[in-house]
Amino acid sequence: MKDTEVLTDAAASWPVVASEKLADGAVVGVRRDSVQMPDGQVVGREIVEHPGAVAIVALDEAGQVLLIRQYRHPVGRLLWEIPAGLRDVAGEPPLKTAQRELLEEAGYQAADWQVLADFFTSPGITSERLRVYLARGLRRIPDAEREYVPDHEEAHLTIEWAPLDVVVSRILGGSLHNGVMMIGVLTAYAARQDGLTLRGVDAPER
Repeated sequence: MKDTEVLTDAAASWPVVASEKLADGAVVGVRRDSVQMPDGQVVGREIVEHPGAVAIVALDEAGQVLLIRQYRHPVGRLLWEIPAGLRDVAGEPPLKTAQRELLEEAGYQAADWQVLADFFTSPGITSERLRVYLARGLRRIPDAEREYVPDHEEAHLTIEWAPLDVVVSRILGGSLHNGVMMIGVLTAYAARQDGLTLRGVDAPER
Protein backbone atom coordinates (compact mmCIF):
# COMPACT_ATOMS: atom_id res chain seq x y z
CA MET A 1 0.00 0.00 0.00
CA LYS A 2 1.71 3.15 -1.22
CA ASP A 3 -0.62 5.65 0.45
CA THR A 4 -1.10 4.70 4.08
CA GLU A 5 -3.52 7.60 4.53
CA VAL A 6 -6.23 5.50 2.90
CA LEU A 7 -5.96 3.06 5.82
CA THR A 8 -8.48 5.06 7.83
CA ASP A 9 -12.15 4.28 8.46
CA ALA A 10 -14.51 6.84 6.98
CA ALA A 11 -18.03 7.97 7.82
CA ALA A 12 -20.66 6.93 5.27
CA SER A 13 -24.42 6.62 5.03
CA TRP A 14 -26.38 4.61 2.50
CA PRO A 15 -30.05 5.64 2.08
CA VAL A 16 -32.57 4.24 4.57
CA VAL A 17 -35.95 4.01 2.83
CA ALA A 18 -37.84 2.72 5.90
CA SER A 19 -37.19 2.08 9.60
CA GLU A 20 -39.18 0.12 12.16
CA LYS A 21 -38.73 0.00 15.93
CA LEU A 22 -38.77 -3.60 17.12
CA ALA A 23 -38.00 -3.38 20.83
CA ASP A 24 -36.98 -1.05 23.64
CA GLY A 25 -35.04 -2.43 26.60
CA ALA A 26 -33.53 -0.96 29.74
CA VAL A 27 -30.13 -0.62 28.04
CA VAL A 28 -30.54 -1.32 24.33
CA GLY A 29 -33.16 -1.04 21.61
CA VAL A 30 -33.67 -2.92 18.37
CA ARG A 31 -34.78 -1.52 15.02
CA ARG A 32 -35.00 -2.78 11.46
CA ASP A 33 -33.78 -0.49 8.67
CA SER A 34 -34.44 -1.00 4.98
CA VAL A 35 -31.15 0.06 3.39
CA GLN A 36 -30.71 0.84 -0.28
CA MET A 37 -27.52 -0.66 -1.74
CA PRO A 38 -25.49 1.22 -4.40
CA ASP A 39 -27.04 -1.01 -7.08
CA GLY A 40 -30.55 -0.03 -5.97
CA GLN A 41 -31.40 -3.23 -4.10
CA VAL A 42 -33.15 -2.69 -0.72
CA VAL A 43 -32.10 -4.99 2.11
CA GLY A 44 -33.37 -5.28 5.70
CA ARG A 45 -30.85 -4.83 8.48
CA GLU A 46 -31.62 -5.34 12.19
CA ILE A 47 -29.65 -3.05 14.49
CA VAL A 48 -29.11 -3.19 18.24
CA GLU A 49 -29.00 0.43 19.41
CA HIS A 50 -26.43 0.86 22.17
CA PRO A 51 -25.31 3.96 24.14
CA GLY A 52 -21.63 2.99 23.95
CA ALA A 53 -19.17 2.14 26.70
CA VAL A 54 -15.68 2.67 28.08
CA ALA A 55 -13.11 0.22 29.43
CA ILE A 56 -9.91 0.58 31.40
CA VAL A 57 -6.58 -1.26 31.33
CA ALA A 58 -5.19 -0.40 34.77
CA LEU A 59 -1.45 -1.17 35.02
CA ASP A 60 0.60 -0.99 38.20
CA GLU A 61 4.32 -0.21 38.46
CA ALA A 62 5.17 -3.93 38.31
CA GLY A 63 3.47 -4.35 34.94
CA GLN A 64 0.43 -6.12 36.33
CA VAL A 65 -3.04 -5.55 34.91
CA LEU A 66 -6.14 -5.30 37.06
CA LEU A 67 -8.75 -7.92 36.12
CA ILE A 68 -12.27 -8.48 37.36
CA ARG A 69 -14.21 -11.72 37.10
CA GLN A 70 -17.89 -11.24 36.38
CA TYR A 71 -20.83 -13.50 35.61
CA ARG A 72 -22.22 -12.93 32.11
CA HIS A 73 -25.64 -14.49 31.76
CA PRO A 74 -26.00 -14.37 27.94
CA VAL A 75 -22.98 -16.66 27.50
CA GLY A 76 -23.36 -18.56 30.78
CA ARG A 77 -19.80 -17.95 31.98
CA LEU A 78 -17.66 -16.25 34.57
CA LEU A 79 -15.36 -14.09 32.46
CA TRP A 80 -12.12 -12.35 33.32
CA GLU A 81 -12.51 -8.77 32.12
CA ILE A 82 -11.18 -5.27 32.64
CA PRO A 83 -13.25 -2.57 34.38
CA ALA A 84 -15.83 -1.16 31.98
CA GLY A 85 -19.17 0.59 31.94
CA LEU A 86 -21.92 2.07 29.82
CA ARG A 87 -21.90 5.65 28.59
CA ASP A 88 -25.43 6.08 29.86
CA VAL A 89 -25.09 9.45 31.62
CA ALA A 90 -26.17 12.18 29.20
CA GLY A 91 -23.40 14.66 28.43
CA GLU A 92 -20.77 12.91 30.56
CA PRO A 93 -17.30 12.92 28.91
CA PRO A 94 -15.94 9.41 28.31
CA LEU A 95 -12.92 10.01 30.54
CA LYS A 96 -15.16 10.89 33.48
CA THR A 97 -17.19 7.74 32.83
CA ALA A 98 -13.99 5.68 32.83
CA GLN A 99 -12.76 7.28 36.06
CA ARG A 100 -16.10 6.57 37.71
CA GLU A 101 -16.17 2.96 36.55
CA LEU A 102 -12.61 2.25 37.72
CA LEU A 103 -13.50 3.56 41.16
CA GLU A 104 -16.89 1.86 41.39
CA GLU A 105 -15.88 -1.57 40.08
CA ALA A 106 -12.34 -1.86 41.41
CA GLY A 107 -11.86 0.86 44.03
CA TYR A 108 -8.97 2.65 42.30
CA GLN A 109 -8.16 6.13 41.07
CA ALA A 110 -5.44 6.83 38.49
CA ALA A 111 -3.18 9.84 37.99
CA ASP A 112 -2.21 9.13 34.36
CA TRP A 113 -4.69 8.40 31.57
CA GLN A 114 -4.14 7.72 27.85
CA VAL A 115 -6.27 6.33 25.02
CA LEU A 116 -5.46 2.81 23.86
CA ALA A 117 -8.19 2.10 21.30
CA ASP A 118 -11.53 3.13 19.85
CA PHE A 119 -13.57 0.34 18.29
CA PHE A 120 -16.99 -1.00 17.37
CA THR A 121 -17.73 -4.27 19.15
CA SER A 122 -19.80 -5.90 16.40
CA PRO A 123 -20.53 -3.41 13.61
CA GLY A 124 -22.61 -5.85 11.61
CA ILE A 125 -25.35 -5.91 14.26
CA THR A 126 -24.91 -3.14 16.85
CA SER A 127 -23.99 0.55 17.08
CA GLU A 128 -22.00 -0.08 20.29
CA ARG A 129 -18.71 1.80 20.35
CA LEU A 130 -16.01 1.58 23.00
CA ARG A 131 -13.09 3.73 24.03
CA VAL A 132 -10.39 1.85 25.97
CA TYR A 133 -8.08 3.77 28.28
CA LEU A 134 -4.73 2.97 29.82
CA ALA A 135 -4.67 4.05 33.48
CA ARG A 136 -1.48 4.27 35.53
CA GLY A 137 -0.36 5.90 38.75
CA LEU A 138 -2.98 3.94 40.66
CA ARG A 139 -4.19 4.59 44.18
CA ARG A 140 -6.48 2.32 46.15
CA ILE A 141 -9.45 4.10 47.73
CA PRO A 142 -10.64 2.58 51.04
CA ASP A 143 -14.14 1.12 50.93
CA ALA A 144 -15.27 3.54 53.65
CA GLU A 145 -14.53 6.47 51.32
CA ARG A 146 -16.50 5.09 48.39
CA GLU A 147 -20.11 6.18 48.00
CA TYR A 148 -21.08 3.58 45.41
CA VAL A 149 -22.67 0.36 46.67
CA PRO A 150 -22.45 -2.40 44.02
CA ASP A 151 -25.48 -4.53 43.25
CA HIS A 152 -26.58 -7.37 40.96
CA GLU A 153 -23.58 -9.00 39.19
CA GLU A 154 -21.22 -6.25 40.36
CA ALA A 155 -21.85 -7.19 43.97
CA HIS A 156 -20.14 -10.52 43.28
CA LEU A 157 -17.05 -9.40 41.38
CA THR A 158 -13.66 -10.98 41.97
CA ILE A 159 -10.63 -8.72 41.56
CA GLU A 160 -7.12 -9.98 40.74
CA TRP A 161 -3.82 -8.58 39.52
CA ALA A 162 -1.96 -10.54 36.85
CA PRO A 163 1.26 -9.87 34.90
CA LEU A 164 0.47 -8.40 31.48
CA ASP A 165 2.62 -11.04 29.75
CA VAL A 166 0.69 -13.84 31.44
CA VAL A 167 -2.67 -12.40 30.41
CA VAL A 168 -1.44 -12.17 26.81
CA SER A 169 -0.34 -15.80 26.88
CA ARG A 170 -3.73 -16.87 28.27
CA ILE A 171 -5.48 -14.96 25.49
CA LEU A 172 -3.36 -16.65 22.82
CA GLY A 173 -3.89 -20.00 24.54
CA GLY A 174 -7.67 -19.68 24.33
CA SER A 175 -8.34 -19.48 28.07
CA LEU A 176 -9.78 -15.94 28.06
CA HIS A 177 -12.72 -14.86 25.92
CA ASN A 178 -13.83 -11.30 26.68
CA GLY A 179 -13.24 -9.25 23.52
CA VAL A 180 -12.99 -5.86 25.22
CA MET A 181 -10.35 -7.21 27.60
CA MET A 182 -8.43 -8.75 24.69
CA ILE A 183 -8.30 -5.50 22.72
CA GLY A 184 -7.26 -3.52 25.79
CA VAL A 185 -4.59 -5.94 26.95
CA LEU A 186 -3.15 -6.64 23.49
CA THR A 187 -2.94 -2.96 22.55
CA ALA A 188 -1.29 -2.16 25.89
CA TYR A 189 1.17 -5.00 25.31
CA ALA A 190 1.93 -3.85 21.75
CA ALA A 191 2.45 -0.26 22.87
CA ARG A 192 4.84 -1.37 25.58
CA GLN A 193 6.83 -3.71 23.33
CA ASP A 194 7.17 -1.29 20.42
CA GLY A 195 7.42 1.96 22.36
CA LEU A 196 4.45 3.42 20.53
CA THR A 197 3.09 6.84 21.45
CA LEU A 198 -0.47 6.70 22.77
CA ARG A 199 -3.12 9.36 22.25
CA GLY A 200 -4.03 11.81 24.98
CA VAL A 201 -7.42 11.73 26.67
CA ASP A 202 -8.59 14.69 24.57
CA ALA A 203 -8.10 12.76 21.32
CA PRO A 204 -11.29 13.01 19.22
CA GLU A 205 -13.45 9.98 18.60
CA ARG A 206 -13.34 9.74 14.83
